[in-house]
Amino acid sequence: MKKINNKIKRKLRNRKKLKSVNNNRYRISLSKSLNNLSAQIIDDKEKKTLVSASSIEKEIKIKKVKKMEKSILIGEILAKRAKEKNINNVYFDRGAYKYHGRVKNFAETLRKNGLKF
Repeated sequence: MKKINNKIKRKLRNRKKLKSVNNNRYRISLSKSLNNLSAQIIDDKEKKTLVSASSIEKEIKIKKVKKMEKSILIGEILAKRAKEKNINNVYFDRGAYKYHGRVKNFAETLRKNGLKF
């Protein structure tokens, strides 16, 4: 029970900090499960998803790679799709997840591929 409460507290604390950062930028929302990772770039003003990428897509599912490498692939795909829509400045919403492991790999890959946050 305590572990769940800590996750909820971390999520709320993170979202509260991000509200102050939200000035004319899009949000990268991340969700992960035990095997999969998905991310999307969201425009909070219009409440629409602009770009998304997931490890469930065919092009990633065909490749038999480990979870850490999946996060790098998804980061590259999301950054490429964002560049096609002229999205450069975003802020990273990691939700209730700690910034290490797959989440950290994903974020660093986005930075390497040109997204600024």
